[in-house]
Amino acid sequence: MSTSPEPVLASLTTRLLVPPLPRPWGPDVPEVHVIVVDVEDTAGNRGTGFSWTPTIGAGAVRGLLEEDIARAAVGGPTHPEAVWDSLWRHLHEAGGGGLTTIALAGLDLALWDLTARRLGEPIAGLLGRRRASMPAYGSGVNLHYSLEELLDQVHRWVAAGYGAVKIKVGGPDIEEDVERVAAVREVLGPHRRLMVDANQRWDLPAARRAVAALERFGLHWLEEPLRAEDLDGHVQLRRSVSVPIAVGENLHTLQRFREYLVAGACDIIQPNIIRVGGITPFRRIAALAASGSVELAPHLLTDLSAQLAATLPGAVHVEEVEDTAFETLGLLAAPSPVVRKGAAVHLEPAPGLGLEFVERLAAPAVLSAATPLGDHA
Repeated sequence: MSTSPEPVLASLTTRLLVPPLPRPWGPDVPEVHVIVVDVEDTAGNRGTGFSWTPTIGAGAVRGLLEEDIARAAVGGPTHPEAVWDSLWRHLHEAGGGGLTTIALAGLDLALWDLTARRLGEPIAGLLGRRRASMPAYGSGVNLHYSLEELLDQVHRWVAAGYGAVKIKVGGPDIEEDVERVAAVREVLGPHRRLMVDANQRWDLPAARRAVAALERFGLHWLEEPLRAEDLDGHVQLRRSVSVPIAVGENLHTLQRFREYLVAGACDIIQPNIIRVGGITPFRRIAALAASGSVELAPHLLTDLSAQLAATLPGAVHVEEVEDTAFETLGLLAAPSPVVRKGAAVHLEPAPGLGLEFVERLAAPAVLSAATPLGDHA
């Protein structure tokens, strides 16, 4: 009895979308770069994924996808778990993580989308959805905001019902950080959670001084206090302070997350699904966190991360950075399956990832000259 051969990957194409940010993340971050990845198999099934980077490397990511990844993947299997490891080894000469994993994520997401669409399933349903809605926390790239602008943002989050918010710290003067955190805590009251993110701005002595000054405000976590490369510094800091330490948005591999957890360097891990290489390695990192009883909080990209968060065990809060929903950025030709309702996100049924990207962006809106500029996410 003859059987039809399994379809293989027939094509991989990319296109670059560069949406302006309504609230720029810095003088050098007025926009972000989304590399849309479309794939098709020999049976005519299609899938769409994306890679993403705020400022650095979009051209390199696209080049890796169109040249090295396409050459290695086209003609091969279409299930992402069947190809991820061999492609990671193939790209390793250009680096085990960073641009290589960011590029690999584009194909991984497209193949998961293809697989789920072929089965008529949403990605969360395919992977085992545990919940249809999740609480979100308000997050802002706001170190550059004046105190008045910062408090206006926090008031918006409170009015929307957020039970937790995250703000940036790490200015040149710790007393200014203290003033801003104190003012935010006063707006939040004693029961809402407050997280702070230093975006790798401190060395170990500065981080210890900052914690000593800020811990009285009841911080739920301190995020990225040191450079992500400084594993030993994180170990020493965590041993010497009581505030929980969160890291992960700039860790790019399962191996690096394992090193942090084995060393006892953090309390919360925050993998960015794109930076770690896509859904396939993200699920492995999530399993690692669960086995080590460490909290996992996905980083950014709510239209993607909420769909994966819905499959995770335990309580999960989704990061919602103000004004960065894919629909707000004009990236989508149809509504996102991730729907914002007050302080929660809900999943609507849609096949695959449910993200229908536009072919090209509409003409950008004119930004106000008063639009604040600031630091990276």
